[in-house]
Amino acid sequence: MRLPARLLAVVAPVSILGAAAYAVAVARFVQDPGGTRVVVGAAAFLVASAFAERFPVPLEGTDANGVSLGFVFAVSGLVLFGWAPATVLYATAPTLVAVAARKPAIRTIFNAGAFGLVGGVAGAILTQLPSGMSASDELVRITVSGATLYLGNLVLVSAALAASGRAPGGFAHLVRSNARWTLVPFALMTSTALMLVVLWQRTPYLVVALVGPLLAISLYQRSLRMALDAVRLSLTDPLTGLGNQRHFHERLQRELSANGDGRVVSLCLLDVDDFKRINDGYGHPAGDRVLAHVAARLRQGGEAFRLGGDEFAILLPGVGEDEALGIARSIVERTAGTAFDDVGEITVSAGVATYPHHGRERDSLIRLADGALYVAKEHGKNQVRLARPESTHLTEIRRTVAGGEHADRFRAATSLAHAVDARDGYAGNHSEHVAELAERIAEQLGLGDEQVELVRLAGRLHDVGKLAIPEEILRKPASLTDSERLVVQRHPQIGHRMLSSLGAAQVADVVLHHHERWDGGGYPGGLRGEEIPLAARIVIVADAYDAMTAGRPYAGSRSAEEARREIERCAGSQFDPEVVDALVAVNV
Repeated sequence: MRLPARLLAVVAPVSILGAAAYAVAVARFVQDPGGTRVVVGAAAFLVASAFAERFPVPLEGTDANGVSLGFVFAVSGLVLFGWAPATVLYATAPTLVAVAARKPAIRTIFNAGAFGLVGGVAGAILTQLPSGMSASDELVRITVSGATLYLGNLVLVSAALAASGRAPGGFAHLVRSNARWTLVPFALMTSTALMLVVLWQRTPYLVVALVGPLLAISLYQRSLRMALDAVRLSLTDPLTGLGNQRHFHERLQRELSANGDGRVVSLCLLDVDDFKRINDGYGHPAGDRVLAHVAARLRQGGEAFRLGGDEFAILLPGVGEDEALGIARSIVERTAGTAFDDVGEITVSAGVATYPHHGRERDSLIRLADGALYVAKEHGKNQVRLARPESTHLTEIRRTVAGGEHADRFRAATSLAHAVDARDGYAGNHSEHVAELAERIAEQLGLGDEQVELVRLAGRLHDVGKLAIPEEILRKPASLTDSERLVVQRHPQIGHRMLSSLGAAQVADVVLHHHERWDGGGYPGGLRGEEIPLAARIVIVADAYDAMTAGRPYAGSRSAEEARREIERCAGSQFDPEVVDALVAVNV
């Protein structure tokens, strides 16, 4: 495999200089072994270091290999045996383990060169320090040795990672990131090396006393890493490695809760266009490859999550709507330029919403971004749309009437009901209450499942036309003027047009006639008796009952008994008598 030029510019000189330093160290050690104690000690440290390399200590923030306690023996070896034996054991142990484990040759060569080079530099620095036997002299030598080995490896490894292009952020970022996670552990290992030196100088046999603490550190770190991996697994999508839906909701809520005045948070929801076609036409393995590719693109845009299926999200703290739109467009454009041999070109659509401009709560922000995404797909796909409240309402209506899964229709209708009730002057969830009561009345009348579903859906959407009525009229605390009343009385026709244009004729007819009267004195059509659709006659009764018990800005609420008596009094004039009997029978 040919190395990139930038990576070769780092690996080649480090490997060559390291190999030279290692060769000099071996020659110096062979020429002057320093006596039996040094040879035996260096051999013992070599075995211990190799064992430590074979079983590295897992550490959060580092690669999967963790860090090696062989660092302890390298630092101790420099002080106890001199630079030549220490450099030999420091470079030999990890190289032997890497060769036995059949790790990539280029990585093994580079690491061996780095260890040899850094060991040689540390040895050269030690020769310039006082050689006294006082405690302060030992402390200085240990500190300098540990710092030299740590900093040397930190710089060389970060340089290689930056040159490879596989780690984002550049050299300076990698140095800071690696130092953040490794500085304290390596400082603790340097202090352990000091204890090892002191014990060895008293008598080598006392070194055995350090085996227990070192094993305890390793076992503790392994158990901690396992616990962290378990937590991470519960928050990670296994296919793409992105955060999953649970993690997304937690992170979004945390960002919104932590935000102070003036701070923005943008949310971008994305969806792969025509993904079902890919899965059905080319199989799930091809679909998985597409999802993995899209996930890789999203990582470059911000904190990314996979919400399920082909749905993704990017969380952008501190990013306003203009910048968020730019990021989303960049992702859409980069993705559109990608083609797979078996699948062909793929595209994505995106919707963007920003806190606090578009929404102040987690669910509303998600709903608005999702509505913008739906509009983007409806208008040709492969594009980005910014959240707009009116487009979101239209989106929810389309999802409600488009069929599909019952649960999806229920969620969309519920979302619309909340939007209507938030604008209207009712207390509580009026549309939900009407839907629930209408459903119970329909069941009491013995209607079939499809008719019950129609009644329930119409109950939720009966006031959808009020989305086009000015809010100051809907919430007016006093009685309406004649002109204002005429505006409000248009909402059945508005709702009917909205639903009819989307192909929901049955629901639209119920919404159109939910203000008719049994005696023909209602609006907009002045229908009489059974001319009014049965589903509409049910919604009329449920709507009137909840309006009386919930209250309005200009009128107080009545008790359940008072409302029931009023409806019974108006049976045969305003309401269908059979529907009124069903209302009484369900014991509201």
